[in-house]
Amino acid sequence: ADLRVEQRFVPESCPRAVRPGDFVRYHYLGAFPDGTRFDSSYDRGSTFNVFVGKGQLIAGMDKALVGMCVNERRFVKIPPKLAYGSEGVSGVIPPNAVLHFDVLLIDLWNSEDEVQVQTYFKPEKCPRAVQVSDFVRYHYNGTFLDGTLFDSSHNRMRTYDTYVGIGWLIPGMDQGLLGMCVGEKRIITIPPFLAYGEEGDGKEIPGQASLVFDVVLLDLHNPKDGIAIENQHVPESCERRSQTGDFLRYHYNGTLLDGTLFDSSYSRNHTYDTYVGKGYVIAGMDEGLLGVCTGEKRRIIIPPHLGYGEEGRGKIPGSAVLVFDIHVVDFHNPSDSVSITVNYKPSNCTVLSKKGDYLKYHYNASLLDGTLLDSTHSLGKTYNIVLGSGQVVVGMDMGLQDMCVGERRKVVIPPHLGYGEDGVEGEVPGSAVLVFDIELLELVSGLPEGYMFVWNGEVSPNLFEEIDQNHDGEVLLEEFSEYIQAQVDSGKGKLAPGFDFEKIVKNMFTNQDRDGNGKVTAEEFKLKDQEAKEEHDEL
Repeated sequence: ADLRVEQRFVPESCPRAVRPGDFVRYHYLGAFPDGTRFDSSYDRGSTFNVFVGKGQLIAGMDKALVGMCVNERRFVKIPPKLAYGSEGVSGVIPPNAVLHFDVLLIDLWNSEDEVQVQTYFKPEKCPRAVQVSDFVRYHYNGTFLDGTLFDSSHNRMRTYDTYVGIGWLIPGMDQGLLGMCVGEKRIITIPPFLAYGEEGDGKEIPGQASLVFDVVLLDLHNPKDGIAIENQHVPESCERRSQTGDFLRYHYNGTLLDGTLFDSSYSRNHTYDTYVGKGYVIAGMDEGLLGVCTGEKRRIIIPPHLGYGEEGRGKIPGSAVLVFDIHVVDFHNPSDSVSITVNYKPSNCTVLSKKGDYLKYHYNASLLDGTLLDSTHSLGKTYNIVLGSGQVVVGMDMGLQDMCVGERRKVVIPPHLGYGEDGVEGEVPGSAVLVFDIELLELVSGLPEGYMFVWNGEVSPNLFEEIDQNHDGEVLLEEFSEYIQAQVDSGKGKLAPGFDFEKIVKNMFTNQDRDGNGKVTAEEFKLKDQEAKEEHDEL
């Protein structure tokens, strides 16, 4: 009788079939024609591992294995002349025995094999591929050639993180990861002599096993990397770029290299506000925020050693490259003063605004990015203030100085001279730089510092008598008020502009009513000039 081979099961795909010289791992049951079993690899709990076609097997088996695929099952009848012949094997196989083998092929490789790489997904953009000494983060499923899973990073819910090409990995993996892009998916097939060899790993992986890794690369950097900046939008006019010590307000989206979003200032509806170059943010951000303009958009790619390092933080895994898409809303320096640009000055510009003057002006108020906050034009009336009296923010009091009627200015006010770190709830964001476009429409000259009322001409020597209309030696608020009103109406006296008449008069009256009994006597009554003189004399 001859050798008979019956294919019991053939897998759909068979990328490779056994050839003489190949190394195989297979399971088998050995039985006599009557069904009596004489041997089984299953009982030993390990495959039979051997070279094919090199005389290490009985002749019939050497022939029967040729052409087999991994996962194929064959039923083999071997005549004695291709088995143990007339001798048999003492105590196991009688002379001239026909042998039946039920064989299942588990693994197959050749000592000439190399690592095989099959890329089944490659992203459109690949700015960078894995090189020796790079550090990578990837997910994988590890199977044997027959598809049995022996390990998976997905099951552990964390990536495998390692250097490539420096011996931290099995040689086949060190080689199989080279040239990969972030987002790429590969199947890497590794023969045992480039994996765990004859001994296996002592755990899941047996000796002489081929390994198949299905890998997706999530992250890639090199310890020598600095940050990378990609400018996405730079405004046409950029008068100033950020420097160390500046205070920035910016929006950002933070993602990992594979596009996973880990943080966004937009979702909080609030800019991120910080000093730059002072160590308040991660090193890569401190560097990446330098040299930006207001309104600029840039992408900052930060390697982990300039980010959150090997530990990571929150949603950011250890050793992760960070990608920040930022939009600079505004910045200033704590040393900034008010900046004034005169856009229009009338030819006749002799009377300039000064402290105490009553000003009426129009303005548009906006943020540095152009967001309009407020405008008097929309209200249809001017904004009226007494300059230098604290009725507006300090920066505005500065920006309205030395201005003439008809002049137009752009005044830029840093937050420390504006609304500060708190801003105005619902209107002005905290730490915001303000831009005012101002037009001065009217100016009423104020009185000298400290005066509420001045005489235009000579003062009557009998002032008290004139005020004390009913001549009872006491002046009441009502009498005092009527008298001042009369002086103003007749043009003999002038009140400080921009204040409430009754308030000023009451203020003046209270100053005179030294004992606070609501009446002023001739004794108490003095002019400001006299007060100054007396104080002077006393000194």
